[in-house]
Amino acid sequence: MRRTLLRFLAILPLLSVLSGCGIIDYFYLPPPEDTAQEIFEAGNDAMRDKNYAQAKEYFNTLKDKYPFSPYAIESELSLADAYFLDGDYLLAVDSYKEFESLHPRHKAIPYVLFQIGNANLESFVSIDRPQDNVAEGYEYLTRLKESYPGSEYAEKATELMQRARKLMAAHEVYVADFYWRRESYGSAYERYKYVMQNFKDVPDYQEYVKERARLSYLKKTEQEAEILREQDQGSWKDYFDWL
Repeated sequence: MRRTLLRFLAILPLLSVLSGCGIIDYFYLPPPEDTAQEIFEAGNDAMRDKNYAQAKEYFNTLKDKYPFSPYAIESELSLADAYFLDGDYLLAVDSYKEFESLHPRHKAIPYVLFQIGNANLESFVSIDRPQDNVAEGYEYLTRLKESYPGSEYAEKATELMQRARKLMAAHEVYVADFYWRRESYGSAYERYKYVMQNFKDVPDYQEYVKERARLSYLKKTEQEAEILREQDQGSWKDYFDWL
């Protein structure tokens, strides 16, 4: 018993040293980094909880820290989805485009093309602004239908394409009406005629622009005739002044 107690007392300082090293490690050494899989799973959990801001953080971290991880490609697509679901449509467009550029043969490309079109249309604000994003969305949806006609997303693209065409036509009509209100009938006529010729697939505006084009042309003709009369009167005045 006495010998056992002496042996215990002899190793007690060693146990203290080892224990102290563990405490130092715990408080002073940096914790181990999360693995790519752990970050990816955390991002997916955040997506399920609709915490898209947190999800974007996780997927961006994975993309930056583990670009060659097996989870990197999936996280790039999930990041674009997180932007889209959080209403960051322009960032979503950029992310989907980047994915297509990096992985042009990936099986998700039909979905990516659809989402580029979808996000561009969702970024629409009002018809009085340039519709560049809407036009780009239409182009990507057209590509989708031409390149992947048998995919489920090609079928879904039709409705979005019709919406895009209506928005673009509405913008052109808005501009034409603006010229009409300013009594710039020549410019109004050209715009109304443009809608008649280029948006035959949008019947909502055809009758309206046809009638407006007719009236604009008449008013343009009247304006031109009035200018000629004023010029003639000025010429005769100059003639009599010379006499």
